[in-house]
Amino acid sequence: MSKTQRTREICALAPIVPVLVVDDAAQARPLAEALVAGGLPALEVTLRTPAALDAIRAMAEVPGGVVGAGTLVTPEDVRAAKDAGAQFGVSPGATETLIAACEAEGLPLLPGAATASEAMALLEKGYDMLKFFPAEASGGAPALKAIGAPLPQISFCPTGGVSPSNARDYLSLSNVICAGGSWVAPKHLVEAGDWAGIEALASEASKLMD
Repeated sequence: MSKTQRTREICALAPIVPVLVVDDAAQARPLAEALVAGGLPALEVTLRTPAALDAIRAMAEVPGGVVGAGTLVTPEDVRAAKDAGAQFGVSPGATETLIAACEAEGLPLLPGAATASEAMALLEKGYDMLKFFPAEASGGAPALKAIGAPLPQISFCPTGGVSPSNARDYLSLSNVICAGGSWVAPKHLVEAGDWAGIEALASEASKLMD
């Protein structure tokens, strides 16, 4: 039984999962509304700023959105994210402790892997929907294609260095469901409150698999 069925369903909602670093929780709701309106409902808020958990709380109330917490590292991260309303979690890697915490909290996890051995270890635990991270630094689309050849039962969400110029290279792979990208919510547009501009970028990204 796959432990990542729900994660796979979330990843399949759109070709791009915005990876968001939110510095001001007051911007969270309009940011989420713009991204959802643009066709990107699955949102990853990284736990890298003091405002992250408040941002998740605000985004969790946006109709049509599915907000998750990124950069989960410890069980405390998992509990805090779940309490804030996160519907899924994302991690740059995976440890026994982190996996156990997510399973205990009932939080669907997208665990990270960069090598065939890491992917196989997670597959043994029932995880067949993984984050390929850091994607570009790990060899990019050619590397992910090569890893996928002997492991066709595993699907990936490549993240890290994915951009409009290379996103289609990843999304064209048979083992890629979606990709994580930060370009759809650039800091200068967020700080300017240019939600229409962000919605336009999201709309373009939502069509990357057309």
